[in-house]
Amino acid sequence: MGVRSADTSPEAHAVQLAVYRSMSPAHRMALGAEMSEDAFVLMASGIKARHPDYDEAGVNWALRRLRLGDDLFHEVWPDAPLVAP
Repeated sequence: MGVRSADTSPEAHAVQLAVYRSMSPAHRMALGAEMSEDAFVLMASGIKARHPDYDEAGVNWALRRLRLGDDLFHEVWPDAPLVAP
């Protein structure tokens, strides 16, 4: 049935589920992609706040590392700079 957030009432959660269930699969997929992109923007903002000296490339490397984890990051980009997220 879905996990209800602690700050969401059972009634609001039921409405939210009904809205999601009424969406077409394509609409739910687009919403999920949009939410994912929003999360990446927030992560990049956090990186910029922690590391104001990073240029855009540094933020992108840090974001990739954060998203993939160190092992996969090194596998994909073995010569990339190891930028702290």
